[in-house]
Amino acid sequence: MKTMNSFGEFFSSKRRSLCLTLREFCRNNNFDPGNISKIERNLIPAPASKEKRLEYANALGIKEGTEEWLVFCDFAAASAGKIPDDIALDRELLGALPVLFRSIRNKDIDEEDLKQLINSIKKELR
Repeated sequence: MKTMNSFGEFFSSKRRSLCLTLREFCRNNNFDPGNISKIERNLIPAPASKEKRLEYANALGIKEGTEEWLVFCDFAAASAGKIPDDIALDRELLGALPVLFRSIRNKDIDEEDLKQLINSIKKELR
């Protein structure tokens, strides 16, 4: 399974999993194909409003509150250069982010070290 790196890649992958061309998807959901194309190519960020994200998610078959919804919202937040709302509201987690940022910026960290760091954080939060 290919790792998604952006909101646009995730969006495009979900649309293609529905076996719809961009134009079919837009026609079925009354979306502007130019805007969806720009989103999928990461030329514009994900929509800022929750309402618009919900509209797109519903069209892609993503249900609010599911793990896939969280991934969708995380990619949307990242594309806008923001911290996801649920993390921003958690004071303890928000306080731990500077350590994470410094660790990621460390030029000596490789992919395996990053995976270990992520697993460590996940265990700590349980």
